Amino acid sequence: MDSSHPPADQYPIGGPAAAVAARVRAGTITPTDVVSEALARIASENRKINAFTVVRAERARVEAAQLAARDDLDELPLAGVPVAIKQNIAVTGEATRAGSAATSTAPENDDHPVVARLRAAGAIIVGLTAMPELGLWACTDEDGRVTRNPRDVGRTPGGSSGGAAAAVAAGLVPIAHGTDGLGSIRVPAAACGVFGIKPGRQTVPSAIGADSWGGMAENGILATTVSDAALGLSVMAGRPDLAEVRAPHRLRVGLAVAPPSRLVRMDRHWTAAARTAGARAAAAGHLVEPVELPYGDAALSMLLRWPSVGLTDAQRLRDPAALQRRTRRHLALGKLIHRLGLVRPQQVDRTEARMLDFFENFDVVITPTLAAQPPKARRWSRRGWGANVFAGLRYTPFTGLWNLVGWPAASVPMGTHPEAHTPLAAQLAGPPGSEATLLGLAAQLELSN
Repeated sequence: MDSSHPPADQYPIGGPAAAVAARVRAGTITPTDVVSEALARIASENRKINAFTVVRAERARVEAAQLAARDDLDELPLAGVPVAIKQNIAVTGEATRAGSAATSTAPENDDHPVVARLRAAGAIIVGLTAMPELGLWACTDEDGRVTRNPRDVGRTPGGSSGGAAAAVAAGLVPIAHGTDGLGSIRVPAAACGVFGIKPGRQTVPSAIGADSWGGMAENGILATTVSDAALGLSVMAGRPDLAEVRAPHRLRVGLAVAPPSRLVRMDRHWTAAARTAGARAAAAGHLVEPVELPYGDAALSMLLRWPSVGLTDAQRLRDPAALQRRTRRHLALGKLIHRLGLVRPQQVDRTEARMLDFFENFDVVITPTLAAQPPKARRWSRRGWGANVFAGLRYTPFTGLWNLVGWPAASVPMGTHPEAHTPLAAQLAGPPGSEATLLGLAAQLELSN
């Protein structure tokens, strides 16, 4: 698939990650050149969109100089590539704030395994990206700073990896780390018109602890191209094979455009985006069949878990009283749900059994990623709990299922909304171990753009 891109030396320094790394390995540019240009772009553009909350300017320059002095650059798949990290996993020397004033302000002593793997591959961490408090909300703002969508600054980039998606969409970094607990990579990827993938369980070291988010959150990647995302994911997963994006064999693809609940109101252009993806898959030679996903009571299971997923994280907080009002109410509801025994493993078991039966006949399913364009960019942290809940449920009903069962899923750009002029996207999902298949199909859909 990489053959579709121009030769590496025809890109500016800020081009795709694979091209940047190729030029660094070839010696035509240095890691210091790359990082200096990335930092200049961030200094110029970040104030417009607030994608970064921490810019590691001096440390990144020092790390780039140290990387340039190494004699093994030709072995590093991400040599000199500037990368952003969502602020809910550990980066040495930085506080893991998770979008909240209630979290610790002490700098971390060690990198999270994902950060360590990115560094070992030659990536330079240029900054930490914005997120809503504890990753619980579908729009991104914190400390009075509203993160804005580069494709339409009047709208949110989504959540909770909204800062990461905004950084990639604005061209500040070619790839960014994100975490995805109920769609938190795929939702902002769709909102900002970039590619994002959430791998299945145990493909990448766990997001923020195995017990966090009820085991539903995974580390993943956002990028401007599928091949860049595959490269980043291969490093994070410790699986070089994932970097080789190959056209999959003829797939049995289910096209499921109906939402998980009859209460969801669909924007017809998001439905059309999924149908466009299905048509492109058929044109690539795959067998595409309209289907209905057996959601069953999955929507209710996700709704019950959402207030509960932050409880373990909240127990570790430095100052729980500093949590935002909406978050305190959300967690209080989560405690009540747990006290009443409304969250049970059997709910997930039933859902997964239905999905396993469905995928006896299909390799991949295509759905819309969102039900509507993202909400307005505003200080959602100051608004009420009900307004935040409604805003999230209204436009993000399709993504949480795959966190519930722990299966891989991705969002692929599918053009532009003809009325709102915001990005459109389709979601691809498959059974455990199908990350390479999803990347291969996504690349075929990307080439059709």
